[in-house]
Amino acid sequence: MTQMLKARAGELTPAMKEVAEKEGISPDIILEGVAKGKIAIPYNIHHINLKPCGIGKGLKTKVNANIGTSPQYPDIAKEMDKLRTALDAGADAVMDLSTGGDINACRKQIIDNCPVCVGTVPIYQAIVESKGKYDNLIQMTADDLFGVIEKQAEDGVDFITVHCGVTLEVIERLRREGRITDIVSRGGAFLAGWMLHHEIENPLFEQYDRLVEIALKHDVTLSLGDGLRPGCLADATDKAQIQELIILGELVERAWEQGVQVMVEGPGHVPLDQIAANMVLQKRLCKEAPFYVLGPIVTDVAPGYDHITSAIGGAIAAWSGADFLCYVTPAEHLGLPTDQDVRDGVIASRIAGHAADIVKGVPGARKWDDSMARARKNLDWEAQLNLAIDPVKARAMRKDKNPEGMKECTMCGEFCAMKVIGEYLGTEFPKC
Repeated sequence: MTQMLKARAGELTPAMKEVAEKEGISPDIILEGVAKGKIAIPYNIHHINLKPCGIGKGLKTKVNANIGTSPQYPDIAKEMDKLRTALDAGADAVMDLSTGGDINACRKQIIDNCPVCVGTVPIYQAIVESKGKYDNLIQMTADDLFGVIEKQAEDGVDFITVHCGVTLEVIERLRREGRITDIVSRGGAFLAGWMLHHEIENPLFEQYDRLVEIALKHDVTLSLGDGLRPGCLADATDKAQIQELIILGELVERAWEQGVQVMVEGPGHVPLDQIAANMVLQKRLCKEAPFYVLGPIVTDVAPGYDHITSAIGGAIAAWSGADFLCYVTPAEHLGLPTDQDVRDGVIASRIAGHAADIVKGVPGARKWDDSMARARKNLDWEAQLNLAIDPVKARAMRKDKNPEGMKECTMCGEFCAMKVIGEYLGTEFPKC
């Protein structure tokens, strides 16, 4: 049985207990959340070394890191380096988006060496293995796609992005309305092109029960992809995006009826003043299913800095109800990310998620900041470095910018405000 079915039966699984302990909340809250679909625990029965993670209402905002090969960079070893980097930086999940080289081997190595939940986008492999070229994407069949989904589920993939809401009706609405960037989701573009060529409906929508059956068998969480997510600010919150979201809301309930866990994916490029509204719409239309957002990116003009533009949007999104942030690296819109890009992307998204958790009242979030404040007051550098969200970078900068044994820092030196006022208020702080 899936985690959802067990929760509905009143069974508190080891995974639920572990999530409750990590979150610092009652196991009964996890049990109820999973039973109602407001919390998902992606936990494929074949992912042996997995440490369960809860995503959803009342829990810490989680962060995903995308890695994977491309036709130009098919080296699995480099992606394994990125996996280690993502884990070291604190990613809660990893998605293998491989499209080059031996995709099955890459996925197997990632799953075998990954203690956090692993996601994929199965249509990537289905397209690549049809003929391996964009021009031949039409060669893919519905059975090819479902065969890949079954294979990835058997291998231990914990959640899969499936663009079930890209229907002929939604594509026609997109065509009538017009967009600057049309479709920027790779999976959404693949499906739309395939559907328009064959003039038939999306098999992931038309054969949704078949998809749910596979997910039920292996306890794979369905991450309902936003194939029509906006690729620029001008396209945000348009009719095509909202029509797809309405369909996804209906599919959420159909999956829940069978006991399959679901997340819903969201935008994309969104202006600051539309982010909160997008979160409210999703939660309303999708019955508070966990919401997984890419960014959102709040301006189109910062290539090389999109880990920052997405962190700004991610903080507002998480504050407004998003549960899961997909990182964006500085290389977004420019090329395949490096190890350093991966690290920067994870840390930026973690900062965004934590900032939101503070104001959402997530247990332990504010306590972390208060501990840092006390360490700063006491000029306790070792405590500050240990409490930093990126201790590696903080420790390196402290060492590089200050003489050994210096009590203050070189920004203010002997004029340190903490030191001056501490002396006059009689505050003691430890010697270095």
